[in-house]
Amino acid sequence: MWFAYFLNYCDRQAIFSMFPVLKSDLGFSDKQLGLVGAYFLWVYGLGSFLTGQLGDKFSKRALIVLSLALWSLVTVATGLANSPNTVLALRALMGISEALFMPAAIALTANAFPPARRSRAIAALTTAQILGNVGGGWFGGWMANEGHWRGAFFALGAVGLLYALPYFAFLRGVSEEAQAETKKGGGSSALAALVRVPTYWLLCVVFPVFVFGLWLLYGWLPNFLHEKFTLNLADAAFNATVFLQGATLVGMLTGGVLADRLYHRTKAARLWLLTASLLGGAPFLHFLGNGDTLAATRLAAAGFGLLSGFFMGNIFPSAFEVVPADVRASAVGMLNLFGAVVSGFATLFGGWWKQSVGIENLLSFTALAYFIAGLALIVGIQFLFRHDYERIH
Repeated sequence: MWFAYFLNYCDRQAIFSMFPVLKSDLGFSDKQLGLVGAYFLWVYGLGSFLTGQLGDKFSKRALIVLSLALWSLVTVATGLANSPNTVLALRALMGISEALFMPAAIALTANAFPPARRSRAIAALTTAQILGNVGGGWFGGWMANEGHWRGAFFALGAVGLLYALPYFAFLRGVSEEAQAETKKGGGSSALAALVRVPTYWLLCVVFPVFVFGLWLLYGWLPNFLHEKFTLNLADAAFNATVFLQGATLVGMLTGGVLADRLYHRTKAARLWLLTASLLGGAPFLHFLGNGDTLAATRLAAAGFGLLSGFFMGNIFPSAFEVVPADVRASAVGMLNLFGAVVSGFATLFGGWWKQSVGIENLLSFTALAYFIAGLALIVGIQFLFRHDYERIH
């Protein structure tokens, strides 16, 4: 499961370290580079809404393997692209193919573990997201720097296709039955079951704010460091990923353990960690864009990464506390819908406003939004969570 998730993020992230080469080789404009992330995220978000519901009705195992094979083929095809429009069309196809994976994979993992161990389990799985960002970002930058950006897509896609068969053989032995600590939706549609949960809808508002900042960094931090500190592409990709993602990895695992331990004290433990992530991460996000030295920028990236790991490891387990057991994949898909559609504007605005507003100011505005979202979560914990939790337990 972990290695497939790792490939998922390698394949989506590698292209962001190639922006200068795509401008010179294929004639991309800054606006088109912004659309590289936006097209993927918008289609991915819309697709996740539909595939989440498929994951609650059909075999999660089959959807997961199908997704791996499809996105690997799209990755290979990206290496053959000869124009910006072709690349953008393939990024949209990547969004469709990868949308099949995450709702089913997260729900399948959650179903295998009781609540007191769930954050650790999902955090352990999603560390693949962090290392996939690092690996894909570094590999894409290194291959582009060596003049072989097309080869990067060929290699990543080939690995995914080769892995699909043993992956399918493994998943055939995995149970899809959900832990029964929460009530089921009672036969109603997934959307109808989710609509009745105010705490879940608060998460659907807060999650896009968080991932907007995340994708602003994923999409534009390598190029921002390349231009601000005159780094080559490989060094820019390294500095944009290792400090941020390395600290996120620590924060994710630490946040998973902490959430499971605090769960015995308060059932809202995971939501409190989301709150700490947003309020604590806001200053680091501001200084990440406004540091005067590369060392200060690395420190801010590490601080933001550590606290963002708390959020990433606990957002889906937080939702599972308040939604019925049989709509977990749909709950992940709906969160992805809101998160991906909004965060698609992060990469787009980075391209549109790179010269006029500046990436550093966009990061500061996003830090303010983090602070407001953190306050909203405190209100939700105090006035919404208890009723929603007790209604399904």
